[in-house]
Amino acid sequence: MSRFINNKSKRRFLITLLTSLFISGCATISQPQSNQVEIAPHTLVSLPTPAQLGYSLTASQLITATWQHTNHQLPVQLQVTPQALALAGFSSWGSRILSLDYTHQQLTTYVMPGLGSTLPEPKQVLFNMMITLWPLSAWQQPLQHIGWQLKQTANQRQLIDDKGMVIADINYQNANKLKGTITFVNHRPNYTITIKTLHYQRQ
Repeated sequence: MSRFINNKSKRRFLITLLTSLFISGCATISQPQSNQVEIAPHTLVSLPTPAQLGYSLTASQLITATWQHTNHQLPVQLQVTPQALALAGFSSWGSRILSLDYTHQQLTTYVMPGLGSTLPEPKQVLFNMMITLWPLSAWQQPLQHIGWQLKQTANQRQLIDDKGMVIADINYQNANKLKGTITFVNHRPNYTITIKTLHYQRQ
């Protein structure tokens, strides 16, 4: 009898433990964070504000990341107003697997439970978009603060660190950055991201 009660207590303990783990696993929306992103080890940069894009934008984009000859695709919805920015990434079956809200210089992020180790951080996805789409003037002060710079020619940008090394090359197929494919080559670590805008509305 005592053995049965002991086993029953163990089962109750396991159920309680699993329930608590399930609840904590579902709570994947983080607390608001500052608008800083790590762009190199121990190097943080402040993101421009949504308003610094200069216009309101709603866009559907397809991001393809290539690393070690392996491709990964992420359909993304982006909405920007002068007050706020919302970004959401979806699986091939249409479920939201990551998202980010940016307002009042604070970021709130979400990653579907169980996918944290296989998905890019939402903040990094946002950085890649902003470094390609936001005007050069929006990046000037944040990058100067850490000794970095962003240079631009007709259809290319280069992200340069405080030692003068080119960290990333960004190439545009079209002078209108929302048309054609944007290719983002990060030399450290070595990976390539392409951003293709499928549909957009700009105001």
